[in-house]
Amino acid sequence: MTHKNIDKMTEETLHNELTETGENEAVSQETTVADTEYIQDLTTDTTDLSKLKGELEEAKDKYLRLFAEFDNFKKRTMKERLDLIRTASQETLQAMLPVLDDFDRAKKASEMPGSTEVFSEGVNLVYHKLMGIMEGKGLKAMSSTGESFDPEKHEAITEIPAPTADLAGKVVDTVEKGYYLHDKIIRYAKVVVGK
Repeated sequence: MTHKNIDKMTEETLHNELTETGENEAVSQETTVADTEYIQDLTTDTTDLSKLKGELEEAKDKYLRLFAEFDNFKKRTMKERLDLIRTASQETLQAMLPVLDDFDRAKKASEMPGSTEVFSEGVNLVYHKLMGIMEGKGLKAMSSTGESFDPEKHEAITEIPAPTADLAGKVVDTVEKGYYLHDKIIRYAKVVVGK
């Protein structure tokens, strides 16, 4: 091997080493840039993930509120519908109350001693049948006489001196009966109160 050959080999080796070093630096620089981009992508992904989690929680909260509101709406609508069904006949029954009052007056008049008024068997049958139908529809007469005066149920027409001390502040007489329709007052009792 001559000196020229050695120099040529050395030159090639150096060239190869420099080339490899340059490539390694280029690869190292590319790796550093790729690592930086990867880290930035991870940070962006983490930020996006946090943002998505927040949006998911917000959507879940809205869904729960909407579901609860809809459930309350269904319950309220169902209750209103049931109340409407229960009291649908209220106007008709209220219109029939004066007829019941007349029946009651006629019956009382016929039961008084020395009365010439007769409450015949047929009329009595019609009265009881009518009362049965009305009670079947939820109508119930209010008992007032002898009870304490309650402005929530009674309408005082007048006050009179109480016949006995125990009737003071109580209903002495009922002029017009009060009625309930399924525990809802549809007509207040008109009463005389003792003082």
